[in-house]
Amino acid sequence: MKTQIIEELGQGGILLPALVAEGLAANDRIKVRMSSLQAAVSHAQNPDRPVSELAVESHAAGIAPAAIATLIGGAHLIGPSRLAAPNLAKLMKEIQDDAAAMIRAVGAGAPSEGEKANARLTAVRSAGLLDATNDIDLARIARLTGVTEAAGDSLHRLVMDLHKALNKLASSCSEETLDGAHVFGLHGEDRSAVEAFMKGLNETRGLKFNHPGLDTMATRSGGKLLIQNDIGTTDAHVVVIAVKKNAVTVTYTDVHLARAKFFISLFDKFEATWSGLDRHTAAGLGDDNSFYLVTGQFQASHAADRNEFLTAVGGALVFLIDWNKARKLLRTWVAKDDAARILGWAARHRIGHRGFLELGGNELLGSAVRNAAPARIGFGERLDQALGRTAAIDFLKAALRASTAALLTGRSVRTVRDQIEADLVRHLERVDGALLAAVLRQIGLAHDVVAAISRHIDALRVGRPADPTLLARRCGAIEQKADRIALETRKEIDRLNARPTIGQLIDRAEEAVDELEQAAFIASLMPDRTDPSLLTALAELCAVAMTATEVAASGIAAATDVPEGRRADSEDALSAVTRLIDAEHAADSLERATTALVFGGGFDVATSLSVLELARAIERATDRFAGFGHLLRRHIMIDLAA
Repeated sequence: MKTQIIEELGQGGILLPALVAEGLAANDRIKVRMSSLQAAVSHAQNPDRPVSELAVESHAAGIAPAAIATLIGGAHLIGPSRLAAPNLAKLMKEIQDDAAAMIRAVGAGAPSEGEKANARLTAVRSAGLLDATNDIDLARIARLTGVTEAAGDSLHRLVMDLHKALNKLASSCSEETLDGAHVFGLHGEDRSAVEAFMKGLNETRGLKFNHPGLDTMATRSGGKLLIQNDIGTTDAHVVVIAVKKNAVTVTYTDVHLARAKFFISLFDKFEATWSGLDRHTAAGLGDDNSFYLVTGQFQASHAADRNEFLTAVGGALVFLIDWNKARKLLRTWVAKDDAARILGWAARHRIGHRGFLELGGNELLGSAVRNAAPARIGFGERLDQALGRTAAIDFLKAALRASTAALLTGRSVRTVRDQIEADLVRHLERVDGALLAAVLRQIGLAHDVVAAISRHIDALRVGRPADPTLLARRCGAIEQKADRIALETRKEIDRLNARPTIGQLIDRAEEAVDELEQAAFIASLMPDRTDPSLLTALAELCAVAMTATEVAASGIAAATDVPEGRRADSEDALSAVTRLIDAEHAADSLERATTALVFGGGFDVATSLSVLELARAIERATDRFAGFGHLLRRHIMIDLAA
């Protein structure tokens, strides 16, 4: 089928050596098949004699011996002059096909001889000698297999003449191997171009691993060098390169439009002109017999530039093998465009995807999810939904890199699985880190509210102007921002199925901001001439709350690094938990002291109520931070136990 596609491309000149080889193989087969007809006649006429099954001859010709043996062993006469045998019709069809293959090869090298041979085969067919039936006259077999002059022309005589013509052509197709390419009739100036192409091909050939393909043939035809590579096993997946001096024309065919576009993208560093991506048809190419054709033109100024382009083309071909299979697999884990981008990255970094497929591909990823994150990533859930787009792409790139490296260095599949699982865990931890960053932003907002209250109280203490309306409005806006962060983060936690403790930390931080915003509102209602002793007590409470926000922030920052295995960070985070509890105790004591001061001072109702409510609101915020500390400890212990 690849030869048919190459002929469709108008580059049949490169096919002659292959066609001659195919014709000689067809000659071997047709001789065995005609011999089997004669053996069938002998057995049918003398069924008691030993049967010649032609097993050795069948093996040598590449024919299944059992089929020939069945035909000969099952042959029997119908009346005195007619033979019946199992699969006889199939054999007659195969004889016709073999003869046609021989004629096709002769016609490629000697068109006039091919035309004459085809006319002779047509005459044999017209006489009904090759009709595909399961019974046949003995006289018909004699005419097919006979070679006497008296009998006139016969299929056997035609085959003998074709064999002579093929041997003559074969002598003119003297083969040489050049850096792994099968070359025929090259001129001296052709060799450097073939060597350049094979340099690129051989640099990446190993990345196909056990997959067949990348066989290369080169010859001179029509005043130019032709290089053909079969890429993989897909019928219409062929590249033919024509080189004339420093001009290179690449003709590429593919049944997959997306892969054809991918192929073009691999040469964006070269000033090549690409045209086509047109749809063509050829019989036998699957459901719709269609393939896509693209042509690239590269005009180099020097042979060195031409050879650099040829090397790039040779090096790119391995990344086309099973490309569509890899793209479909990756599309189950990330978006379609991102799957193509990952494969492009793998090609440009000489990693490829064949190693990934060789080691199981989808099973590698599925195993990592089942073992490392069964509760985090649901069945059928895409990685970009669980990790985020950037993290998912990075993880899949690492999986391709690990697979290729493992096969190249002989590492075990188990090691690769462990590496991919560990990498998935790290990416999930980074997701948790991003969520913890949202918690940290909320604590920062809590710190801003406490700072605003402290500045307001300090202004009242020293008699500076204070704007209570501005305080309430600013802190209200901060509280609304904290609410939005909490809402968005909870959605992310639900979407990513993150740890429940992160959601609970968000809740405690949000509650602390709410309490502090309430404190700011009460502070905005305090009389301007509040007693200095009360303001001092409130300032001390604010200082404790300020410390609690700073300790909570440092604890979250340290907890983010705990999954990386940093012992110092785990100690810092656990220390923050203790300090948060200490801050809550200190706030309790200060709130009670402030209450005692109010009840013993004989202050007016407005002053007393505002100071009491403000102190209680600040103390409740430190309570929330103490609860935050207990949750932080639970979160850290989960990491340390992992």
